[in-house]
Amino acid sequence: MITVDNLTHFFDGEPALDGVSLTIEDGEWVLLAGPNGSGKTTLVRHFNALFEPDSGEVTVDGTPAGDDPVAARTSVGMVFQSPRDQFVAATVGADVAFGPENLGLDHDEIDRRVEAALAAVQMAGREDERIDSLSGGEQARVAIAGALAMEPDHLVLDEPFAGLDWPAQRSVLRQLDDRYAEGMSIVVVTHDVRDLLSRADSVVGLRDGSVVFDLPPEQARDRLSEIDVRTPGDSSD
Repeated sequence: MITVDNLTHFFDGEPALDGVSLTIEDGEWVLLAGPNGSGKTTLVRHFNALFEPDSGEVTVDGTPAGDDPVAARTSVGMVFQSPRDQFVAATVGADVAFGPENLGLDHDEIDRRVEAALAAVQMAGREDERIDSLSGGEQARVAIAGALAMEPDHLVLDEPFAGLDWPAQRSVLRQLDDRYAEGMSIVVVTHDVRDLLSRADSVVGLRDGSVVFDLPPEQARDRLSEIDVRTPGDSSD
């Protein structure tokens, strides 16, 4: 479980988050929806102690994230908006292995995790390929594999479909559906809930660093216009 309690975070004296509170249950699919600049990315970067609160607290499985960042980053897998921002190695296998290696796992366990993570995103047997030779959709899948290799309880994805064509988006969605079916919590940060609303258990609407609503999707649908988010059936689709 991820619990956010009255979280506040400032940038240059201005509040990026202003008293945010919410709970993400184990095995829950949550959409963090809102326009650009609403605080979505700032919020999720507190989940694994990439940011420290100015006030308030984030706990992961009962432990404050800042007290044990390694545990938080093991429990909460993060996939950034641009996969290139998180790649640390030239080849697929080396990049996916990076996280488990930093946990101090033995080689057999690292190999097992890399193989399982790549199989989960349909990239099995491609360990030796260079990441810069892959398509955007393939790079997104490698980024997800890198997070899965940590065997997290929660997977957080920040605008995972940015720059992807529809076949690549559909491939990523299949991976998320599979992980959710296995009991993993899925948190998707987005400003466009189409293709996602029907999958969600809850929708948290953010605007100007504050929670506007935290509702089941069928109730949230009628309030998405309050946070300038495109909805299923939008006439501009």
